[in-house]
Amino acid sequence: MALFRLPYSFPSTLPSFFPKILLPVPSFSISCSSKSTPNQLKNNDDNSNTDNPKKSKRLSEQSSWEAKDSEGRDYLYRLGKEADNMNIAVGARAGVIDDLFTGNFLGKDSDIVFDYRQKATRSFEYLQGDYYIAPVFLDKVGVWGGKGQGKTFQTELIFQAMGIEPVIMSAGELESDRAGEPGKLIRERYRTASQVVQNQGKMSCLMINDIDAGLGRFGNTQMTVNNQIVVGTLMNLSDNPTRVSIGQDWRESDITNRVPIIVTGNDFSTIYAPLIRDGRMEKFYWQPTKEDILNIVHRMYEKDGISKDEVVSIVETFPNQALDFYGALRSRTYDRSISKWIEDIGGIEILGNKLLRRKKNEELPVYTPPQQTVEALLESGYSLLREQQLIMDTKLSKQYMKNIDD
Repeated sequence: MALFRLPYSFPSTLPSFFPKILLPVPSFSISCSSKSTPNQLKNNDDNSNTDNPKKSKRLSEQSSWEAKDSEGRDYLYRLGKEADNMNIAVGARAGVIDDLFTGNFLGKDSDIVFDYRQKATRSFEYLQGDYYIAPVFLDKVGVWGGKGQGKTFQTELIFQAMGIEPVIMSAGELESDRAGEPGKLIRERYRTASQVVQNQGKMSCLMINDIDAGLGRFGNTQMTVNNQIVVGTLMNLSDNPTRVSIGQDWRESDITNRVPIIVTGNDFSTIYAPLIRDGRMEKFYWQPTKEDILNIVHRMYEKDGISKDEVVSIVETFPNQALDFYGALRSRTYDRSISKWIEDIGGIEILGNKLLRRKKNEELPVYTPPQQTVEALLESGYSLLREQQLIMDTKLSKQYMKNIDD
């Protein structure tokens, strides 16, 4: 046993800046003794001797929590490595970390956009009204057809009617400056839709709008690495939908609930053929019949007091038009009404002040929606026809690209 004792006072020779008054320092000793026997440890434990720390005990000799693999890593280490949650989306949130570090100056959550960012699904509360759904549309996925025929809108109406909360993607997300990023995003969105089913008890799916705009081959457009990865990802999800990795290590228990993938587009012939082959994609070409158009347009104008016969006359006046044309008729009448309203409140020069810089108790100018009439709708229709014809007659692209044949 070795004993070390500290003196009561320091040496008398001290630097000039050191204080002259010193408080006595009590002495203490550090002892080193030989290894205690097991009996001595047991007696010390029985006597509640706090000088010697207790030896940590395992939960069980067969506990999987403390079982080590060949590299000496326990279960918790492997579980954390396999998980896809890197804790970057949680941040300083109350209940997740100690409240001492979350503070109250920004509320309980310092990540103020956490809830918004986690809401990846789409709900359709904005679709108010009794809209018409084509019966044939209820049975199909992989919807393609002409522009402006209401493919996306009809699909959203079906989601609302069935109580489906889908995860929506657009063609603009199918390309990135980073290789592999769009493919990973598709897998993440697919897993999100699966988690909606598992955690919220709601039906869900993954919907990709205008997929041919992102994956289609037009003329001499270049195929990119991301195009190939996205095609391969969609093919793999179709063939093996329950095993979806986003980069984490595989776990046998990590089974993804299968959810539908619905895509829309204008021309599926531009997409990689094996992706849309029979058995992998069920394709539905949406070309609304005259009866479908009449029913959809009538439901559109019904709340404006336009009768079914008046809708028939409008559709027959402008035949061979897409559904969005008849929706644009109504929008054009509102555009004219809003322009007149702006003039009535003082013109465009003071519009900003009227809307954004009004006094505290000053009310906003009242806008009265226009009364829809067949004459106003027909006037809007003829205006749209003139614009369509002007585009076809002018063809400014011919002047910019001389090598294009007529």
